[in-house]
Amino acid sequence: MGAFEALLDLELQIDGYALEPLEKVVASGYHRRTTLVRLRGGGVGGVGEELAYDAEDQERFQAAGPRLPLAGRFTVGSFSARLDELDLTTGPPTQAAYREYRRWAFESAALDLALAQAGRSLPKVLGREARPMRFAISMGLGEPPDTARLRRLIELRPEARFKLDAAPSWGVELLEELAELDRVDVVDFKGAYKGTVVDQPADPALYERVLAHLPNAWLEDPHDHPEVDALLAGHWSHVAWDAPIHSLADVHTRVGRFGALNVKPSRLGSLVALGELYDHARAHGIPLYAGGQFELGPGRLQAQLLAALFHPDAPNDLAPVAYHDADPGAGAPASPLAVSAFERAFGQG
Repeated sequence: MGAFEALLDLELQIDGYALEPLEKVVASGYHRRTTLVRLRGGGVGGVGEELAYDAEDQERFQAAGPRLPLAGRFTVGSFSARLDELDLTTGPPTQAAYREYRRWAFESAALDLALAQAGRSLPKVLGREARPMRFAISMGLGEPPDTARLRRLIELRPEARFKLDAAPSWGVELLEELAELDRVDVVDFKGAYKGTVVDQPADPALYERVLAHLPNAWLEDPHDHPEVDALLAGHWSHVAWDAPIHSLADVHTRVGRFGALNVKPSRLGSLVALGELYDHARAHGIPLYAGGQFELGPGRLQAQLLAALFHPDAPNDLAPVAYHDADPGAGAPASPLAVSAFERAFGQG
C-alpha cells in the first residue's frame, strides 16, 4: 500500500470555511504573512495554512473571503479531485509555485477535518509511529557575515544544529570557524531560485571553500553553472534538491545528481503527489528531510508531524516557531522535538 493510500477513503463533510490572517516579523526583519484556512463540518473543524511568500497574494486571498463552492460530502480523495475542477487563485499568483501552496492549504485542512470527524489521528490511520523529530535551525549569517547569533543559539541549546544560507561573502576565516564549531548540517546555495528576494549569484569560488571546510554538509540547490558542475563532480551524493522539486517527475530529471531531497508538502500541493514522493524515496533508499517556510500556525505542526512519521532523524528545517525570533528565549524547545509538541496536528485536537 502506498504511503497515503489509506487517507484517500476517509469520509469528509464540509459545511463551509473561513480565512484568518496570521503575521509575524521574524529574526531577519522579514514581515511574514500567511493565511489560516479553517474548514468546518459536522460540528468540528480542520485547519491548514496558505504559505505564499508574497504579501499581496495573501491579502488578495483574504479579501476574497470564502468564495469557493466547497460544501458537500466527499472522501479525502474525491475532495482532492474536486479541487482539480476549481480555480483556487485570486488573480495571477506572483510565482507559479503558489498554486500548489494554495492547494495544500485546502488539502491539509480537509485531511485535518476528515481525521477529526473520524476521531482518528494521522499516525493511527497510516499505521506509523511518530518519533521525536530532530531539527536544524535555518538562518543566514548576515552581511557582513558573522556567527554571533549562531553562537548565542548554541549557548541556549548546546545540541543545536543548523541549516545555513550561503553567501559569496563567506570567506575562509568564517568557514574555518564554522568547521571548528561542527554544527552545520545543510548549506543552502539558493541556486534554484529565479526572480526572488533570496536569489544568490553563482560563485564557484564559494563552492570550493564550502567543499573544503564543510565536507559533510548537504549542499542544497546548487547553481546550474558549468564551473559549479565541474566542482561538484564526485560530490553529487552530497547534493540535496529543494526548490525544483514540485512532483515526482522533477526527481526523475535529476537522477545521478543528488543524494537527498528536501520535502516541502506545500510545494507538492496534493496528498497524492506527496505520497508518491514518499513511496519513491522509500523504494529507492533516498534520504529525505523537511523544509520549513516560516509557517506561523498549523502548517508548522503538520510538517513536523509528517517529518516525525517519515524522517525523524534527518536535519529537518522545522525548528519550533520560537526560533523565528532573534532571541527565542530560554524556554525554546530542544532538539529532538518531543512528540507531544506536535500531537495536535492532523486530527488530534
